[in-house]
Amino acid sequence: MLSRLRLTLRNGLIRRSFDREASCGTFRGALVVAMLAAAGCGPRGHVVPAGPAGPDAPAASEAPGGHGAPPSTYDPREAFAPLTLPDPVNAYRAGDGTPGPAYWQNRADYVIHASLDPDTDRLAGSEVITYTNNSPQPLESLWVQLDQNIYRRDARARFVRSGPRQPFSGPEATDGDVLESVQIEQRGRLARADYLLSDTRMQIRLREPLAPRGGRLRILIRYHFTVPGEFGGRTGHIATRNGEIFAVAQWYPRMAVYDDLRGWDTLPYLGTEFYLEYGDFDYFVTVPSDMLVAGSGALQNPQEVLTALERRRLEQARASDATVMIRSAAEISDPLSRPVRGGTLTWHFRIREARDASFAASRAFIWDAARIDLPGGKRSLAMSFYPVESAGAGAWGRATEYLKDAAEHFSRRWGVAYPYPAAVAVAGSVGGMEYPAIVFDDYRDTGKNLFWLTAHEIGHTWFPMIVGFDERRDQWMDEGFNTFIDVYESEDFEHGIYGPKRDPEYAPGGGNPVEEILPLLEDPAAPVMLTRADQVRDRYRHPLTYFKPALGLVLLREQILGPERFDWAFRKFIRDWSYRHPTPSDFFRAMASAGGEDLSWFWRGWYFHNWTLDLAVEGVRPVAGDWRHGAVVTIANLDRLVMPATVQIDFRDGRSERIRLPVETWIQQQSVDLTLASTQPVAKVTVDPDAALPDKDRSNNVLVVAPAPAP
Repeated sequence: MLSRLRLTLRNGLIRRSFDREASCGTFRGALVVAMLAAAGCGPRGHVVPAGPAGPDAPAASEAPGGHGAPPSTYDPREAFAPLTLPDPVNAYRAGDGTPGPAYWQNRADYVIHASLDPDTDRLAGSEVITYTNNSPQPLESLWVQLDQNIYRRDARARFVRSGPRQPFSGPEATDGDVLESVQIEQRGRLARADYLLSDTRMQIRLREPLAPRGGRLRILIRYHFTVPGEFGGRTGHIATRNGEIFAVAQWYPRMAVYDDLRGWDTLPYLGTEFYLEYGDFDYFVTVPSDMLVAGSGALQNPQEVLTALERRRLEQARASDATVMIRSAAEISDPLSRPVRGGTLTWHFRIREARDASFAASRAFIWDAARIDLPGGKRSLAMSFYPVESAGAGAWGRATEYLKDAAEHFSRRWGVAYPYPAAVAVAGSVGGMEYPAIVFDDYRDTGKNLFWLTAHEIGHTWFPMIVGFDERRDQWMDEGFNTFIDVYESEDFEHGIYGPKRDPEYAPGGGNPVEEILPLLEDPAAPVMLTRADQVRDRYRHPLTYFKPALGLVLLREQILGPERFDWAFRKFIRDWSYRHPTPSDFFRAMASAGGEDLSWFWRGWYFHNWTLDLAVEGVRPVAGDWRHGAVVTIANLDRLVMPATVQIDFRDGRSERIRLPVETWIQQQSVDLTLASTQPVAKVTVDPDAALPDKDRSNNVLVVAPAPAP
C-alpha cells in the first residue's frame, strides 16, 4: 500500500512530499518525518507547499491546541558533537571494536592443593602458578593479588566510606593471607622470591626479566588463612541445622592482569569485583570425609569421593531433563551416604579456560542435578547443593531447574554456548555471587526471588566469565549486561511466569523501568556510569551499576537499533571478545560498527552523562485553517538527551496513525513541524504513546484538541 506523506520542518527551510511504501520500516499511514534517510527510506515525489500557518490562519472547524512548554535547553551541537572515546584505536584494539591484529593477552595456569579444617575455619594451601608473558615487553616484576588481605584490620578497604558489600569496617577481622613461602622457578632454577607486600597486592621482583612473546616461569606459594564468617561478603561460612556451609572464594594468591592499557593493573581490592587472567585450573580440596564438595569445573575422581549409588544417580541425571536427587535430606545423616567413615577425602576438580575457580563444602548438603541441553548437541550438568532449611518446591527444590533453563536460553539467544562441564548453585551465607561454573546464593531465597537470583548469577557466565570485563573499574559492564540478558530470561522461563523482571537490580519498585530510572537521572549527586567502580557509593550501586546500563541496552535494542540489528551486533561482540578483555570503548565501537549507526549521541547522553529526556507536543493546527487541508503537529525536544520517538495522531473519526521520528530529527533543530496529508480533524496527539522512553515530564506528552464550538 502507498501513502502520500508531507513534512514541514520547523525552520521552514524544507517542505517535501514523499510517497511511501507501507512495507518500509515502521513508517505507516499518512505521516512522515524529517530524516527518513536514516531508516534507509528515500524520498520520492515533488515539493508541496505547506500552506498558510500561524496566528493569522483562517478559523478551523476544530480548535487548535498547544502546551505552554518551557524554553528548550536542548542544543544539537552538544548532543551530536564528535565523541572521543577513552581508549584510542591502535594495533591492539581496532576501530570496529574487535581485537586488533596485534592483540595479546597473558595467561596464568594454576595447580592448587588445599585443605579445609571446619573446626578452626583454616584453609591451608600450596599452589604452582605457570605464568606466560605474551606481551611485547619483558617484565621485570610480577604482581599477585592477595584478596584475603581485605579482612585484615589494616586493610585499605576499612577506610572506604561506602562500598558494595562493606563487610570490612566492623570489628570482625582475620590475618588475611599468611605467606609461608614464595619461590620462583625461572629457566630451570628454583629460588626464593624477592617480594614486597602492599595491602591486597604482592610485587615479585625478578632476578632477570621474563622474556616477551611467550616467556614463561612458575611461582610456588605456600599459604594459609582463616575463612571469614558471615562478614566475609563474597566468601564465608554459616551454621545450619546439619552443619556449617563453607562458600570459599578468593582462596588462592592469583595473578594481576598485565595488559595493553595500563601495564600491570594493580587496583587494590576494596570490595568491588575482579579483573583476572584466563587459564586452566587443576585443584584438589581435602576435607573431612563426611563433607560434600561442590566446585568449579568437572569432578575428576568421583570413584574416590562418591558412593556407588551417588555415581549411578549422577549418570542418571546426565541423561535427565527432570531433576534427579543425588543425595536426599534423609541421607544427610546416613553414614552410608559417604564412601568412607572417618579421616579425610580429597576432591579433585578441573576447569579449563577460566579466570577463577571456587568451591563450597558442607556436611549439610542436599544434592540434586539435571542435564543441560546446549546448541550443537552438546550437554552440561546443572546441580544444586543446599541445606534442609532451603528444601521444597517453592524454594531450592527448583534451583536446578532455574539453572538449566537459564543456561539453555542464554546459550541459544546470545550465540555462545555455556562452556563449562557443570553449572552449580550453592545455598549459603553469600547473598548472590558468581564464579566460573559455580554461584553462591542466599539459602533463604524462595520463589521468583530465587529464580531471578539464580538466573542472574549463572548469567555472569557470559559477563564477565566469557567476556572478560574489568569489573574493578567497569562493574557496570558485567552487572548491567548480565541484568539486561536477565530481562529476557524472565520472559522466557515458563512463558513469563516470573516476568517481567522487577527486582532490586531492575525497576525495584515494580513499575515501568523508564519511569523508575528518572530519580537517578535527575539526582545531581549521582555518578555517571564510566565512574570507577570503587568510587560508586552504596546508595547508587544498584541503580547505576545494574539498572541503568541494563535499561540502556534495552533502549538500544528496542528503540534505537531494533532487535535484528542489535542481536546480531551483540552476539558478534560476545564472540569477538570471548576469553579476552574488552573495554567500554571497544563495546561502543563494536555496537556502532556492527549495528550500522553512529551512536555517539547515545553514548554521550546515557553513559558519559546522566542527561534527561523531555519530549513535548507543542501544538497542533489545521493547515490554512481547515482540517480538510491537513494538520501541522509540532514536537519539541526540551532537554539534553535525544532519542528516536513515536508520535501517535488520533483523528476525530476514530482512526489513528503513527510516525517514527528518527534521532536525526534533532540533529539541527529543537523542534519539528509534521504536516499530515489528512482530511479529518485531529482529536489527540501523543509522543511516546507506549511509554517506552525515559521522558521526565509526561504531562506534555499528550495534547487533546478540543472540538470547535458550534457556530
